[in-house]
Amino acid sequence: MKIKIIHIINSFEYGGAEAMLCGLLSRADRARFEPVVVALIDDLRVADGVAAAGIPLRVMGMRPGVPDPRAVLRLARFLRRERPQVVQTWMDHSNLIGGMAARLAVRAPVIWGVHHTNHIPRLTKRTTLMTVAACARLSRRLPTRIVCCSESARAAYARRGFAAERLTVIPNGFDTDVFRPAPAARRDVRRELGLAPDATLIGLVARYDPFKDHANFLRAAAALKGRLPDVHFLLCGDRVDPGNEALTSMIAALGLQGHCHLLGPRRDVPRLQAGLDLATSSSASEAFPLAIGEAMACGVPCVATDVGDSALIVGEAGRVVPPHDPQALAAAWEELLALSPDARGRLGRAARLRIQEHYGLAAITRCYENLYEASCTGGSRSIDASQP
Repeated sequence: MKIKIIHIINSFEYGGAEAMLCGLLSRADRARFEPVVVALIDDLRVADGVAAAGIPLRVMGMRPGVPDPRAVLRLARFLRRERPQVVQTWMDHSNLIGGMAARLAVRAPVIWGVHHTNHIPRLTKRTTLMTVAACARLSRRLPTRIVCCSESARAAYARRGFAAERLTVIPNGFDTDVFRPAPAARRDVRRELGLAPDATLIGLVARYDPFKDHANFLRAAAALKGRLPDVHFLLCGDRVDPGNEALTSMIAALGLQGHCHLLGPRRDVPRLQAGLDLATSSSASEAFPLAIGEAMACGVPCVATDVGDSALIVGEAGRVVPPHDPQALAAAWEELLALSPDARGRLGRAARLRIQEHYGLAAITRCYENLYEASCTGGSRSIDASQP
């Protein structure tokens, strides 16, 4: 008999947890598992993968940022009708709401999903901080297992008082058939931007969010442009577009007009990543930088700030610098750009190999599916899937 799994997620806006869920569903063994997806909020911008996989999707109709106890009851009624064997929740709000609803409705094991490290108070909504605190108090009662996407997330949530014995790590995975080297992308992306075929292009793929620290990236860009005046910078992601006045004002103040290309959210991220000379994560806080893994899978050398598991992911196939240090970021870019084309090519190939060996989507999917099966037989507490 198939194992019915209900996945509960806040929404399908642009983010790492959403991408990981869609990737997991795309590789699900449908002979063994019957997935159903629930979104708490009616934001389905990146839910295409759910429909493409032919998986049912139900929306609970919650309003963003507005606590709604009735949503717990609606979700509980839905779970009672569906009778899943496993409930998997993704991110803090879904962990709390989904965990409580499952406790009311079914006897199925509940697996929480953690995709953050530091909830910096000045950058985090008060409701999120309250939700995390509530989850910590309930972590020994509601979930049978808590899956963290990185070692740093596991350590951070243990410090917050989450049940350490229930925390395990399954890292994010990457479809290396989708994210792969594409020699034509270099020419095509530069043509789209109106650049010379040999223009140097450094990229940041990240939604506009304080945690992503676009200011750090732009200050580093200004520092590098002072030494390499022909360099260009590609930025894409939700709200990373010419209509973002805070972003465009900073670009103007730093003298980067004509050198920064703001593309907004894109559906051709694999092509854009493959067209870069270097990819970057400039984040102030991060659990597992998805965009860095994607770029590495495309064979692009990366520079990442030393937050979350960035150093573990990049390894020797790129550079890691302190957060909030634009001069260090610019220096790392300059160092990699000074390498010969052959040396940079070897670094890119090493980056792709690292993703294939440690973070391939098929292996990560097996880790999740093994956990689901073990949960149904009562063995989930002995599993630690820290690496595939």
